[in-house]
Amino acid sequence: MYAPKDKKIKTAKLVAILNAGFLGVVIAITLLAMHGSLQTTFVGVLCAALTIGMYAAPLSAMKRVIRTRSVQYMPFFLSFFLFLNGGVWSVYAVLVKDYYIGVPNVVGFVLGSAQLILYMIYRNKPAAMIEEKGPVHTEAKGGVEMPARGDNDEEAAGNLKSRSLAEGKTKSLPKPSVERQHSLQKLTKTLSIGAYELLQHSSWANDAV
Repeated sequence: MYAPKDKKIKTAKLVAILNAGFLGVVIAITLLAMHGSLQTTFVGVLCAALTIGMYAAPLSAMKRVIRTRSVQYMPFFLSFFLFLNGGVWSVYAVLVKDYYIGVPNVVGFVLGSAQLILYMIYRNKPAAMIEEKGPVHTEAKGGVEMPARGDNDEEAAGNLKSRSLAEGKTKSLPKPSVERQHSLQKLTKTLSIGAYELLQHSSWANDAV
């Protein structure tokens, strides 16, 4: 309901293929192409395989728990009820001597036990920080620590180099001397004199000559 449009389309396709199409094909094959005990064998093997797949699905969560050393990705109640369900069905399979029920549920009982053991090991341990990128090594270059050139830190090195160059340019700009400032002030004052004053100055110069 709340997924993006592309996810909705993908989910609808999976529902149509697996929940409706696959189930319809199994029912059609069982009723039309098989007879007698073969129907029971076919459906029993298929049920056992799907049940093992259901119990094995949380294995990816177990891998993440081991990598991060945190159980936040593995809900306790899911693991507990997988363990409980597999154990009870295993007992029932032994009582009725049904291999199609017993084999997958024994596997589920073992996997559920492994998940609970993993939960007990890592439940009180802090999560480990998993770095996706490699470590960044720094090298001194001109008094500035620069990251070592690598595939993962080219952009960071470029940014740091540009920043250090900009800072160097800012620091290296020369400051104007006092004499230069005085000359600039005289030039500005000269340019600001009006045409009338210039004429007066020129007439005074002619009289003096």
